[in-house]
Amino acid sequence: MRILGLDFGSKTVGVAVSDPLGLTAQGVEIIRRKSESKQRQTLARIAELAEQYQAEKIVLGFPKNMNNTLGERAQKSLEFAEALKRRTGLDVVMWDERLTTVEANRTLMEEGIRRENRREHVDELAAIFILQGYLDYLRNTGEAAQDDA
Repeated sequence: MRILGLDFGSKTVGVAVSDPLGLTAQGVEIIRRKSESKQRQTLARIAELAEQYQAEKIVLGFPKNMNNTLGERAQKSLEFAEALKRRTGLDVVMWDERLTTVEANRTLMEEGIRRENRREHVDELAAIFILQGYLDYLRNTGEAAQDDA
């Protein structure tokens, strides 16, 4: 079962996909959004990718505040999740994404990527971290085996 992972932002959406066995996450692309209020093209591209990779589920980063409350970004992510469900017909799992962008930036820094070039990669890498966290959770809890039964 393949799963799409998304890091939803106001200007970009990082996209990752799992391998067919659901073990690892790989980056796919960064969708550039023309306007935060306009989502039609973004949803259409995600639907295309879901079909192309035969995804059965979408994992969407859920940007909770550090004190576990929900802010404006989290609310926008919940609204986007509903739009994704309507557009793709797939289950959308909200996955806590706290610190994934920080982790992605740190990884790029350690790789020697210059600051001005990090923006090009950080959202895709954050999507990979979101999806890999979910895949690891499934594997560690045994839920992956239950999904296949």
